[in-house]
Amino acid sequence: MSGVIRARLRDFRYALPNLVERIVPGEGAADAAAQCAEFAARGFKTTAGFFGAGETSRETVIAANRQVAEELARARGSTLLAVKAPALGFDPTALRGIAASGVPLVFDALTEPHAEKTVALAQELCAGIALPARWRRSAADAERLRDEPCRIRLVKGEWADPGGDVPDVAAAYLELASILAGRWTMVGVATHDPRLAETALGLLLDAGTPCELELIRGLPRRRTLDVARRMGVPVRLYYPFGPGWWPYAIDKALARPYLPVWALRDRLGF
Repeated sequence: MSGVIRARLRDFRYALPNLVERIVPGEGAADAAAQCAEFAARGFKTTAGFFGAGETSRETVIAANRQVAEELARARGSTLLAVKAPALGFDPTALRGIAASGVPLVFDALTEPHAEKTVALAQELCAGIALPARWRRSAADAERLRDEPCRIRLVKGEWADPGGDVPDVAAAYLELASILAGRWTMVGVATHDPRLAETALGLLLDAGTPCELELIRGLPRRRTLDVARRMGVPVRLYYPFGPGWWPYAIDKALARPYLPVWALRDRLGF
């Protein structure tokens, strides 16, 4: 019986994100823009990112990004728009249409096989880009982009390197910060690890590089915010929205059951 129960619980765990996708519509562009404006009133910069549902077409993704870009432009804030280049077919014409609103674009990092096209497109469009520390190619990409005008967002990275991750992701993260230290364009330090954030921000600040702490909606942030405030660094919140966000968030929470414990420890200051 216990084996049957475990099997049913496992099936429910993998079915739950799809169930949520069917019954929870997700926030639209206007709601996301309004939430970003609310965070701005509280002193946070923001980055909005559209998450499409599993069957979202390329045309729908383009239209959704164009709509939120227009909403953000009307708000006249400092919000960036994170876009997923593969979902838009790496189409520079579509991306220029979205960017015509005047809202700066930054490319999310997805799988490593998409990296070369994404880096090249960021250079072509002078858009921002995320560099995942776990990928072996990222150090070379940091050297390649160091003196480019595009902003860079340092992340540990969600998707593995097909050739094998670097042996020490935290050390690789700090290596990327060291490579970028001294550049004149913004570097976003995207991590909820307060020690890693403090060291990376220190490397950039000591070199005179403009930088900010970047945090994602829904993850514990109290201790990391304390680091940013103590170092005098601005904070930017990544605000995902759309029909695919809650299914994605639930799937990650189910896959990482340590997250509730982490949230409690962060709240209690442990």
